[in-house]
Amino acid sequence: MSLRSYFLSSAILMGAAGIIGASGPLQAKAHAAEVSGQPQPLPLPPALPTARDVSYGGTITLNVNATDLQRHILTMQETIPLPPDVSEKGGDFILLYPMWLPGDHSPTGTLDQLAGLKISAGGRQIPWVRDTVTVSAFHVQVPKGTHQLDVSYQLLTPVSPKEGRVVMTDAMVNVQWSAVSLYPAGYFTRQIQFKPQVVFPAGWSYGTALRSDGAQSGNAVTFKPVSFNTLVDSPIFSGKYFKKFDLTQDDKVPVTLNVMADRPEDLAATDDQIKAHRELVRQANLLFGSHHYDHYDFLLALTDKLGGIGLEHHQSSENSGPRGYFTKWDKTFAARDLLAHEFTHSWNGKYRRPADLWAANFNTPQRGSGLWVYEGQTQYWGYVLAARAGLMTAPQVEDALAEVAAVYDGRQGRTWRPLIDTTNDPVIAQRAPQSWRSWSRSEDYYSEGQLIWLDADTLIRKLSDNKKSLNDFADTFFATNNGSFVTSTYQFDDVVKALNAVQPYDWATFLHQRVYDIRDHAPLDGFTRTGTRLVFTEKPSDYITSYSTLRHVTDFLFSLGFSVGKKGVLAEVLWGSPAWQAGVTRDQELVAVNGQAYDADDLKDVITAAKSKDGAPISLLLRDGDSFHTVSITYHGGLRYPHLDGKMDGLAAILAPVGGQPSAADHKE
Repeated sequence: MSLRSYFLSSAILMGAAGIIGASGPLQAKAHAAEVSGQPQPLPLPPALPTARDVSYGGTITLNVNATDLQRHILTMQETIPLPPDVSEKGGDFILLYPMWLPGDHSPTGTLDQLAGLKISAGGRQIPWVRDTVTVSAFHVQVPKGTHQLDVSYQLLTPVSPKEGRVVMTDAMVNVQWSAVSLYPAGYFTRQIQFKPQVVFPAGWSYGTALRSDGAQSGNAVTFKPVSFNTLVDSPIFSGKYFKKFDLTQDDKVPVTLNVMADRPEDLAATDDQIKAHRELVRQANLLFGSHHYDHYDFLLALTDKLGGIGLEHHQSSENSGPRGYFTKWDKTFAARDLLAHEFTHSWNGKYRRPADLWAANFNTPQRGSGLWVYEGQTQYWGYVLAARAGLMTAPQVEDALAEVAAVYDGRQGRTWRPLIDTTNDPVIAQRAPQSWRSWSRSEDYYSEGQLIWLDADTLIRKLSDNKKSLNDFADTFFATNNGSFVTSTYQFDDVVKALNAVQPYDWATFLHQRVYDIRDHAPLDGFTRTGTRLVFTEKPSDYITSYSTLRHVTDFLFSLGFSVGKKGVLAEVLWGSPAWQAGVTRDQELVAVNGQAYDADDLKDVITAAKSKDGAPISLLLRDGDSFHTVSITYHGGLRYPHLDGKMDGLAAILAPVGGQPSAADHKE
């Protein structure tokens, strides 16, 4: 039967079943609708087969050619052995392109980049038909007696940021296996084995959690067979300019920092800088009291060409940083919590995972109700571990926390939307730009979740008279089954139970109020308990200066209510702010201030001069496309930047390294 006949027959049978199985009244209604001439919906095509937790049987080989740097094209060859029942009978065989990717929490698979799909058997091409409902599924009508399929296709990766995230440049490539793979439907992906191979550009090095099987032919590297789950969780960074740094601790579990860069000089790390990264591993081991990997590879790209990324994996992480990550160490610290954040995910997110974020395969919808733990607590530990390791100083982290507190306490959207609802944002918005983010909210479970866990940490310390802390929660909740790679799922009640085991309290109410209820203010009790409070001054903190430099923005959020990006374009306007009241929106170009061409420092002077009560309104000339208009903002509050004021002893205790100083056995490069 042809695929066309297959779909037509299925549709007719489903439609017939609906009529034949109907009762008398339903038949009468159908007849009445038919007589009246009103259209009726066609039945959907048959559902895809449900994934079964059984072995697929054979090993799929996947070869990726990553050498077409000029055209940004990855080319794949896949050999798929067929199960005996399919070989014997033939029929419909379904291949899936991964869509629901771990760490993205939404269907972000780059299906639109898949091209050139050809399927053959024994040298004879076989036609395929895309499922009209699940468009990431491809139906192949396999001839009887076919034992394997030969599949070829390309991934047309973006040639510029206008098309999407750039993964190929003249000096580096990021291979994400979810983007370059097709896999059989009907199986748990942990039950499907793949043997991958990659052809790299000549002379390039690479980093990945995968391990070579020792077979190498020219620039082609073959890796040991792994489950499809492990493959998708093990991306590759490959680069022309590449360096590896050993971060292994006394436990002898290999940990490597793999760094690639746009230019060779960007790899010039000092011994002290690498020592801080090594200390990150030690501090994480001390915090979590376990590890769930037998080796770990940090993948770090120092670039302004490759698309930005921060993505967790069980035995590695994909990270990008500024070119001056090492060479401008004193200015780039606002980017240095990223590695700590993604490393924490090996425990929180990869090993321990909310139950509704675990799925049998990569085409099953996920739900994010536990993201305030998965991401929120990871955000908290990312800052804490960065300070404990020396990647950031304690004052720098304190300034970063002040910025978080100010942003989320002033977020107007909290008056109508509870934090828990923002866990749906990966699916709702998929990180597309928003006109009024401060009103709509967007993935606030990250940083507001961070404040919740600071709140919980300080409360545990207070209730236990400083005998317990959130460190103890981390040590017990994430330390189970030390060395196991098997994901351990949890739900809300499991978190409550674990907190109560550390320090008895009504944690269910505590968390429910902060996560599920609408609250006028962000959870700032964590600062109050440490003897600090949020204040505003006219001088930006070093953290804001570093962050603004890295993001190429100038911050006027807490005064006029906007930030300004490159070429004077407004990057964000806060709902309810003076700028909002004047009708200013994001993406307008700030052309002039009080009749003078826009300059960031001049605008700061204008805001300061307007502090006097008789100060004139601030006049902004804005360009919106081809239109120009002037707005007048009456504002006398001066420049305002968030800081923490008061005793810092409580926060200092949280951010201080644990376990004493690094071992004298620490080795240098």
